[in-house]
Amino acid sequence: MRLIPKRGYFLLATGLVLGFLLNVILTGIYGFRGGSRQVVGLPERVEIVFLYSSEKSSWLEEVTPLFEKWFKEKYGFEVRVKLIAAGTHETINMIMQGSVRPTIWSPASSIWVPYFNYRWKKKYGKDIAKEWVPLVISPIVIAGWKSLAEKYHVTCFRDLYELSEQGVDYKWGHPDPLLSNGGTMTVLLEFAEAAGKPLSELTVEDLLNETILEIVRTIESHAVFYGKSTGFFGTWAADNGPDAITFFGVYENIVIDNAIRAERKWGDRLVAIYPEYGTLLSDHPFIILDADWVDYWQKFAASQYLLFLLQPEIQKRAMKHGFRPANPLVPLDSTIFCEENGVSYEIPVKVMEPPPGEVLEALFKVWEKVKNPGAG
Repeated sequence: MRLIPKRGYFLLATGLVLGFLLNVILTGIYGFRGGSRQVVGLPERVEIVFLYSSEKSSWLEEVTPLFEKWFKEKYGFEVRVKLIAAGTHETINMIMQGSVRPTIWSPASSIWVPYFNYRWKKKYGKDIAKEWVPLVISPIVIAGWKSLAEKYHVTCFRDLYELSEQGVDYKWGHPDPLLSNGGTMTVLLEFAEAAGKPLSELTVEDLLNETILEIVRTIESHAVFYGKSTGFFGTWAADNGPDAITFFGVYENIVIDNAIRAERKWGDRLVAIYPEYGTLLSDHPFIILDADWVDYWQKFAASQYLLFLLQPEIQKRAMKHGFRPANPLVPLDSTIFCEENGVSYEIPVKVMEPPPGEVLEALFKVWEKVKNPGAG
C-alpha cells in the first residue's frame, strides 16, 4: 500500500485550488474590495516570486517555463515566476529581514512551517504560513554500505549509539543543522530516538536532558564531517569508499544518485536504511504567504502554479530527479525506486509529524553541546 502522509497531497491541493478558483470566478464577475483596493478586470502581466530550497532547483528550472507558457495560453495574460533558491534556514531569515518578499515560500520540509510561524508571530502577532501542500517527497534515511549495514544490523539511530557503546569505530556524517535542512532533520531524529518519543511530542526540556544529550553526543562523536550539503555525502562516499565514511544521514534521493556508481567502484552498494522508529519527510511544502505584499492576482497565479506542479506529467519529471511524487495518483517508477538503486519501493516505516516551533529553535542552540568539534 502506498504511504501518504496525513497533511495535503492531491485531494487537499485540489480542494484548495478549486476553492480559490471559484472565488476568482465570482470576483472576476462582480469585483471585490479588499481594504482600499478593488480587483476588476485582468492585468496585462503578473510577477510572482518563488523563494524555495535549492534541492529542487533542477526540477523547478525545468518545468517553470512550461508553466508560464501554459498560463498564457489558458488565461490570455502573462505570468513570470522569479525563482530564488537558497538554503531553507536562510530563506526564513531572508523573509524575516525583509530582503526578499516572496509570493510563495517552499522550504525543504514542513518541519520548518511551525518554526517560521513561531518567529513571525513573536514579531508581528500572527501566522504567515497558514496553508500548505507538499510538492514532492524524499524521506530522511541512514545511508550506508550494504555489507556493513548487514554486519552491524543497523536499523535506526539508536543502533549507532549501541555500536559506539560496543567499541565499534565507525565513521558518521551529515550536514550541519545550522546550514542544511537535511542536517536539521537528521539531528531531530537522533533526539527523538534518544528521548523515546515521537517528534511531535518532543519538548525543549527533552533537548536539555543530559541523558538524552549524551546519547546524541555519543553518536556525533563519530562524525568525520558536517558541511552544508546532503549531496556532498553521496558523492564523497561513492568516490572514496567505506574507509572514508561508514554511515551518513541524507535524503533518500542521494542514495538513488550514488548507489550503482559506488558498487561499480567498490564492489559494495550504498543502501538506504529507513529508521525503524520512524522518519521525517522532506516534503517541500508549497505555501502562498499570508502577507500584505502578496496581492490578489499574485495569489491567483500562485494557485495555478501549484495546480500545474501537481499535474501527473510534471510530477513524473520530478521522479527523474529522485523525488517521490506528492500526487498519489502518479504511480512510482519502479526502475528508480528499487533495490538496485539502494532504496525501497514503498517507505517501510511510519512518518513523524513536525515538532513545535520552539523545539526547532532550541535544537539550534543545543547543537553546540552535542556536535563533534573535530569534524569539519
